[in-house]
Parts: sequence; structure tokens; C-alpha cells
Amino acid sequence: MESAVERVIATMWDRYHEPLSLADMADTAIFSRFYFSRVFRSVTGTSPGRFLTAIRLYKAKNLLLQTSASVTEVSYLVGYNSPGTFSSRFTRSVGMSPGQFRDLSRTGITPPLRRQVGIGRTGQVTGWLYAPKTGRPMRTYIGAFESNIPEGQPKACVALDASGKYELDGLPDGNYFIHAVAVAQQELDPRPWNRRPLFVANNQSVQVTADNPVRVDLRLRPTRITDLPVLIALPELDSRRVPAPVLVAAADQVG
Repeated sequence: MESAVERVIATMWDRYHEPLSLADMADTAIFSRFYFSRVFRSVTGTSPGRFLTAIRLYKAKNLLLQTSASVTEVSYLVGYNSPGTFSSRFTRSVGMSPGQFRDLSRTGITPPLRRQVGIGRTGQVTGWLYAPKTGRPMRTYIGAFESNIPEGQPKACVALDASGKYELDGLPDGNYFIHAVAVAQQELDPRPWNRRPLFVANNQSVQVTADNPVRVDLRLRPTRITDLPVLIALPELDSRRVPAPVLVAAADQVG
């Protein structure tokens, strides 16, 4: 079943600019539409339509970085008939408008480290990040999102430069998904559209309340084709200039 989903995702990457329907995807998987939707969600954690949208927006990021095409032209190139719809979805998923993303890529994308502190008593997610030893410097961004897709601005975010304890504070009561993405800090490709995350980690949703701190341990793993592309704007992935070091949380090394 997973191989069929991988086949469909490969088709999405090849034909993202086409009006791919659920029936087209199910035919590629050789499943019925209902069964395909269920299997796809069980493997990826999201629907085929949302996965295709994520690919289109990721491709749009690349086009904004490497071409001079207008935002309207980019919207058509990635399969949108409405530039307005494209811009609103891009803004919601990336955390800034297409124009802002293009402009900030030249001057430097700001790390998503600001906290959105809730009113009154707030909750906390804490845990341990397990990062593989690669022999190369890397930074891991950990954020609390209200969606199983890491998009937009996280409700809270912290960065670590090694394995160690993390804390996400100031969270209003609610359900959150904790996502982590590790990126290289040195030897970055000068072309940001060629940069890729090194590792990722995520969890099922957790209920956060002021009276109940939640522990979520995260173990980074290599990316897979079934992982959604990273849409949130990160300095190491999306800046034309090599990002300058940022102040990050202290982390304890593990043996």
C-alpha cells in the first residue's frame, strides 16, 4: 500500500501544475477513490488534496527564489487559476505573502522563534530531542502547530543546535502537533532552491492545558517521499544570503 502512495506522490511532483483530480490519483494507485483516500491519509497523515497543495506551494517558493516571474505568473505555473486564492494559501502556509517571501529572501528570512503567548494561564510542552551525530553543524527548529502540517507561524518555537531538552511555553489550551526540522548551518548551497532539510520529526496531536504540562520526545529521522515539503520559511532553507547565526536555546549533549 505504501508503495502505491509513493507512486502517487511521485506523480504529484511531476505533474503538480496539472489539474490532478482524486480520480486521477486513485487510478495511478490502482485503488478505488474511497480506499485510496483512506490509505493515503494513513500513510502521510493528510489528504491527497492537501499534499498536492503543499507541493504546489513548495514549487512556488522555488520559482519566487530563482525566477523573476510575477506572483500572478507563478500562481499559474503551479496550477492555480486564481492568483488571489494562491496568495492567500501561500501566506497561510509559508507565514508571509509571496511578495514578502521574495523580498525577505534577499535581505534574510527571520527565524520563527517568537512566541505567541496566550492570555492568562498557559500550557507547556517539553521533551527531549534526539539528533543523530552527523559530524556537521545543524540547527533544529521545534514548533507547536495547530495542524498536522507544519505551516504558517507556530504557536511557540525554539531552536537547538544539538540533542537536548526543549521547552515550548505560552501555549493556550488546545490540541497541538509538535514538528521538528533539522537544517545544515554550514556549507549551504548558494542556491536556496536546492537546499533540503537534513532530518525531520513529528508526533500525533497532544492536548495542552495550563494544569497539565505535556512531555513529547522527538527523534530526528531522514526525510521520506511521504513527508510533506517544508513550507514554513526558514533562514537556512530560503535565504539567498547565508543566514547569520541566531541566538538559540542551550542544549545538553548526549552520548
